[in-house]
Amino acid sequence: MSLTVKDLTKRYGDRTVVDRLSFGMPGPGVYALLGTNGAGKTTSIRMMLNMLSRDGGEVLWNGAPLDISRCNVGYLAEERGLYPKYALMDQLLYFAALRDVPRAEAKRRIRYWAQRLEVEEYLYPSAPAQAGRRGLLGGSAQREKPKRPDQLSKGNQQFKGIIREEIEAGKYLIMSSHQMATVEEFCTDLTILDRSRTVLQGHLNDIKKGYGRVHLQLKTEEDAGPYIAESGAQIVTRKEFEYQLKVTGQEQANDLLARLTRAGGTVVLFNLREPSLHEIFVETVGGESDA
Repeated sequence: MSLTVKDLTKRYGDRTVVDRLSFGMPGPGVYALLGTNGAGKTTSIRMMLNMLSRDGGEVLWNGAPLDISRCNVGYLAEERGLYPKYALMDQLLYFAALRDVPRAEAKRRIRYWAQRLEVEEYLYPSAPAQAGRRGLLGGSAQREKPKRPDQLSKGNQQFKGIIREEIEAGKYLIMSSHQMATVEEFCTDLTILDRSRTVLQGHLNDIKKGYGRVHLQLKTEEDAGPYIAESGAQIVTRKEFEYQLKVTGQEQANDLLARLTRAGGTVVLFNLREPSLHEIFVETVGGESDA
């Protein structure tokens, strides 16, 4: 099976918000769709799911147009899309009914995921905080109502373990997040959008190799500033005697190390590495990612 997105395009009047986006997933895994706010990520995903009309392009699942009524597709938006004044349980049962899930089966699934995600307090009545008071006041204490949907923490939606399970189960995931470390942990291929257009695309490891090992972590016990300047390396950040440096490559890094050694300096950490996804993103679009 494979997922293919070809020349996906969306316009609002004279403004193009997604400009011929194309990418493919020939097999299961995690694909990252990244970009700054307004780059076209959310619009692209909604077009893929037929939540928005397209002005061009197609989305194919195993060679045929993607039909979400016949293909089990999930979509977790940044905004929850829940009704704050209605009980969360009622809403989940309603959503399940829209997908023709029997009520008993829906309740079983809700119980399972509530326990997995530790959100039972939002779905089920809880025992009273001071149950022992009924002996003093008379009568029986009432169980407390579940918390409201608008009290649900976004932190409850960060579930790395579940993502790993989905990958192992052979699922196809498209991740769009501002948490670059999490994206880098899971994704193999990516597209970075900037102002509706693709500006970087490919396998993450290949992209990193293309940049080369030009990021140097350096920690010394003395001021290394003069030797860094002599070597021509660029200081990106500095905290006391800890440095994040940009070098041209292995030769310049080795030159700096030789200068420090000849001067009798103590090098605690010297790590020449490929750039992180966050560093690649900032260098590509010149800003931070927004989900």
